Amino acid sequence: MRSLLITLLLSLFLVLPGFAAEVHLSVAASMTDAVKELVATYEKQAEDVTLLPNFASSGALAKQIAQGAPADIYIAANPKWMNYLVTEKYIPAGQVRTFAFNSLVFVGQKGPAITHLEDIVHLQRIAIGSPKSVPAGQYAEQALKAAGLYAQVEGKLIMAKDVRQALMYADRGETNGAFVYKTDALLAKDAVVLLEVPQALYSEVTYPIGLTVEGIKNPDAIAFFDYLKTDQATGILRKYGFVVR
Repeated sequence: MRSLLITLLLSLFLVLPGFAAEVHLSVAASMTDAVKELVATYEKQAEDVTLLPNFASSGALAKQIAQGAPADIYIAANPKWMNYLVTEKYIPAGQVRTFAFNSLVFVGQKGPAITHLEDIVHLQRIAIGSPKSVPAGQYAEQALKAAGLYAQVEGKLIMAKDVRQALMYADRGETNGAFVYKTDALLAKDAVVLLEVPQALYSEVTYPIGLTVEGIKNPDAIAFFDYLKTDQATGILRKYGFVVR
């Protein structure tokens, strides 16, 4: 009788609401809106699964994972931080693939014509994600150095904690412009794309995605990881301006 009672209690516990399986996502800030829609769409289809996204710069997220923060899936905005987690054994190399691509643009309020990258040297305040942890800032720094302009604008750079903050500075007019991803520029209220940064000046913006060592033990994380390869998920990414090949 006692064993039967225990079995019944365990069964009741498992079906009680509030005990849905959890999948922790660590996602580059530039993918915030696309991933929010991916999460909402998937949760409508999957039973008893709760997806918990954490959005920040790729570097900040990688450091959090290395310090023990829960993460089943990691989406970075460049290979650097993914490679770091693979090297440190937090993500198995065989569990990494390319998720999407993006490009770099310069946005700002309508005003003085910015038709070439060289034109930004005349601006006073330029927002950029901190190159130490923000991939968009690393790409921008790479482009400026390749164009021979970095020394001329270095003192004018306003460092942002992530690409969304850089966009906000330009959108509010707090800076004369900002280097952001093309997908972020689509979300601006007042700022417009002033210039598409020539691709030859910086590495292709690549978003790798990987299952962590914890994620490969979580069937629900694996299921969502696989869902992100479907036509439905690809369509959502493209809706937000990402390139999927």
